[in-house]
Amino acid sequence: MRVLIYLLALLMVSPVAAEKVDFTLEDLDGNPVSLSDFRGKWVIVNYWATWCPPCLEEIPDLVGLYEDNRDTIVVLGVDDEEVNREYLQEFVESHMMSYPVMQMDPRPMTELGPVLGLPTTYIISPEGERMARQEGPVTREALEKYIARKQQQGAGLAGAQQAPAASVQ
Repeated sequence: MRVLIYLLALLMVSPVAAEKVDFTLEDLDGNPVSLSDFRGKWVIVNYWATWCPPCLEEIPDLVGLYEDNRDTIVVLGVDDEEVNREYLQEFVESHMMSYPVMQMDPRPMTELGPVLGLPTTYIISPEGERMARQEGPVTREALEKYIARKQQQGAGLAGAQQAPAASVQ
């Protein structure tokens, strides 16, 4: 049992290798949305649920980040719970979530990597490379600082670095 707990803890703090990733999920209108649709922009993929208090605390920051940076950053909310689409649409509208929201069946491993707790956020470079993973809440400030730092280092540009990336903070 100790070994399993150790391995799970190791997964939670491990850096994420910069590699190209993609997935396709349906938005709340039933239209397919692919990660690759947003090449050329930084993509914040936020796995969340309506019952998750830290997830709800992130929403205003994620909306502000998306609204103020639409030319360079997109936020994708991936609802990771079993709720009906009508309930989720009402929830998204009542919380004024202007960024695209998709729904998936809960599972611990996604195309981007593990989602062992909520919220979990992945940062994808404009080239479609997975750059970082954060379990737990993120802030707009932390996301903006991370992206600015990576841009200064040359990530997010053609021929970006291939080194592993750490968490957002």
